[in-house]
Amino acid sequence: MSARSVGVDVGGTFTDLVAIDGDGRVESRKVLSTPADQSGGVMAALEALGAHPEEVERVVHGTTVATNALLERTGARVVLCATEGATDVLDLRRQERASLYDLTMHHPEPLVPPERRVAVAERIAPEGVLRALDSAGAEAAARAALAMEPEVVAVSLLHAYLDARHERALADAIARLAPDVDVVRSSDVLPEIREYERTATTVAEAYLRPGVSRYLERLEERLVERGWPPLAVMTSSGGMRAAREAAKSAAALALSGPAGGVVGAAHVARLAGIGDALTMDIGGTSADAGVIVDGEPLVEPGGAVAGVPIALPRVLVETVSAGGGSLGWVDDGGALRVGPRSAGARPGPAAFGLGGVEATVTDAHVVLGNVRASRLSGGVELREELARAAVERLASRAGAPPERVAAAMIRAADAAMARALRRVSVERGIDPRRCALIAFGGGGPLHACALAEQLGMRTVLVPPLAGVLSALGLALAAERRESLASVMRLAHELEAEDIRALCDALARRAGAGVERRWWVRARYAGQGHELEVSMEPGVGGATVSERFAAAHHARYGFTLERAVEVIAARHAASGGARPARLVRGGGVVAGAAPGGSISGGPGRSPRGATDDASASVAGGDHGGWGDRGMLVDTGAPLDVTVRGRNVVALPDATMLVAEGWSARSLPMGGWLLERAG
Repeated sequence: MSARSVGVDVGGTFTDLVAIDGDGRVESRKVLSTPADQSGGVMAALEALGAHPEEVERVVHGTTVATNALLERTGARVVLCATEGATDVLDLRRQERASLYDLTMHHPEPLVPPERRVAVAERIAPEGVLRALDSAGAEAAARAALAMEPEVVAVSLLHAYLDARHERALADAIARLAPDVDVVRSSDVLPEIREYERTATTVAEAYLRPGVSRYLERLEERLVERGWPPLAVMTSSGGMRAAREAAKSAAALALSGPAGGVVGAAHVARLAGIGDALTMDIGGTSADAGVIVDGEPLVEPGGAVAGVPIALPRVLVETVSAGGGSLGWVDDGGALRVGPRSAGARPGPAAFGLGGVEATVTDAHVVLGNVRASRLSGGVELREELARAAVERLASRAGAPPERVAAAMIRAADAAMARALRRVSVERGIDPRRCALIAFGGGGPLHACALAEQLGMRTVLVPPLAGVLSALGLALAAERRESLASVMRLAHELEAEDIRALCDALARRAGAGVERRWWVRARYAGQGHELEVSMEPGVGGATVSERFAAAHHARYGFTLERAVEVIAARHAASGGARPARLVRGGGVVAGAAPGGSISGGPGRSPRGATDDASASVAGGDHGGWGDRGMLVDTGAPLDVTVRGRNVVALPDATMLVAEGWSARSLPMGGWLLERAG
């Protein structure tokens, strides 16, 4: 068998694996996650694959280690060295409120408290050095920082994006005094304007680097000891890098797992002939909304993760605490709430029979009959009586019938997810009604129709391998390196030769690549925010201005008679993506962990009645109707259409076809759902 590319995505409840061999054949596995040590779930998934390590060419990992460290505040002890007079930038932020109308809401505490900040006696302005940092001053600042016993020192001095000499001098002084202490410089992490975002991103990198490095080193050692190839990791921008290289850019891993889902969704969208789409990845702990434009994931310059700004390129993902494991509860006012707490992998939903007693969104689906398989992928047995007992306990506190409470829980989760979809689309000038919705993850196909209806969407794609699509994206991912540069020039001043020189400089920094793409961040002169537009060698400043004006009009509905200013440039050098052949009954072999089974199992012939009189089926061999009144999709060759409300058991998820919708099986696997009328 040809060498395989393996993607392993660690979620809050399940760890998913997809393997693609040299011929493009795909197979999958799903095991329970091990939250105490994510590497345990990775190794268990590889063992479930049953392949010999020498058959595997690469292992690409999507991890939440960086995200969890930010959420739980378990990162390194960091000391920040900042220009004298600018040490409080982390507290001042942008002086915006955490919530405009809620005065009780507060921003998270900075990753570095005031007592671990060192004021450096230096200053560089855009026009040059105002106060030089000599060797004595650098050594004094270094000693002050080291006296606070840091694991890592973050150095972020004013205007270092333009002139990094003072940052280099201070880093050299620290290295001479304490060679074992890592130093992170803002001029290396984010050489762009805006001291708050640059400082916050630099501090985040310093805060995350030791923990991320330890985790990746430990996992890679375990892999290599057992003969597996060295580890690679998905970055937030949607490409993969070798683990040892990625460990030095820990802040770029904050959206490692969700990025893989959008990459996988973009791949199946292109196969289905879909250019623009919104994506919804619903797992056990959270739901992630993303955007695909012209068949590619939308990448933005940065955003906040767990309240921490990380101004590095990232696949646009909006995360909400609404997954299958989200817990239902009643607040002090008697209102039913869902999330943000989750049952996680252990104890999990009550229906899993692993000790969970509180009602989750998954339990609500079981009570309403939306999930009917007796055994789920991952080897989890479904216990309907436990799910009903949990919902009944919640219903008694809410003072309402269990079925009504279950339906309300699902509507509450849908509302949170719909808001996330609107934020990634409407707020960026994208009309969701003109997009398809790609729904995946274990819960995506269950909520797809309801979410589409809330946003006025008429088409839903439930992809093949829906329950493990993020792992497919990891296995497909091309190697990708990013480089950034500050520009700060008016567009009309840039000649084609200037842009070519800029592109060449960024390409040299990024290194080799099969595919290269360039972008600039630009704004109207005087604006405080930018938009990113494409750029390539050979274009001039006038073309950049025209592209910016078109993007500004699409986003905001107007343009200005004002000069365009180019703030920064970005370049991505990518290798070749791994091909995958998704063919129902041919290229997809869906499986489960040892002791588990494909959800639903083999079905009966399509004779007899269904649970829903409004459902009708036309077509050939589709796996048949299961004993629980659901259509069982075994992945066999088929040509079938399901109309009206019905439940379809997929190999690794469950799909709910709502009233007024039809679902048509696709040759590549998966289903295309369309709304009637």
